[in-house]
Amino acid sequence: MMGSDTMFHNTHGGVFKFADAAFYQIQTYVQNDHKKPEAGGLLLGRFIMDTADVVVDQVTVPMQGDRRSRRRFYREAKNHQNIIDRHWKESRHRCNYLGGWHTHAEPDPSPSRIDTTDWIDALQRNQFDGETLYFIIVGTHEIRAWEGNRLTLSITELKPATNEEA
Repeated sequence: MMGSDTMFHNTHGGVFKFADAAFYQIQTYVQNDHKKPEAGGLLLGRFIMDTADVVVDQVTVPMQGDRRSRRRFYREAKNHQNIIDRHWKESRHRCNYLGGWHTHAEPDPSPSRIDTTDWIDALQRNQFDGETLYFIIVGTHEIRAWEGNRLTLSITELKPATNEEA
C-alpha cells in the first residue's frame, strides 16, 4: 500500500498527501488479522504556501480512553486534542488539524452511515483553518480519502494521484 496510496487530488486543484512517516504509522494498524480491532486518530499537517497542496506530517494513534473493537472505533477527544494543542504550540502555529483517519476490516473500504454522520459533525463543530477537512479510511488492501467542505457540508471522494501528477 504505497505509491499513489499516499497522495490524492484535492478539490482545490492541488494534492493531499502523506509524509512517509505518517503513512507508515497508520499502516501498522491495518486490520490484516481477524483479531486486530479498528484503529484511528487525527491528521496533523500543513498547507503549502502559494499552492493548493496539503501535507499530513503526523497522525495521532489509538491511546488510553479510546474504545476499539473489530468493527468500531471511538476516539476519546481529550487526549487527541492535547496532542493537537502541543503540536500547534511547538510548531509556532504551523501544524494544523486536518481531519481524521480510521481502519476498516475490508479490502476496499467505504464509509458507513456512522462515518459520514461523524464527518459532517466534525465539519460543523470542530475548529480548523480553511474550509475543508480530510477523512481517510484504511482498508486491508486500499486506502481511500474524502474531503469535507464546511460551507456546503458536502463530502467528496478524492482520486489517487501519482508523483508525476503532483
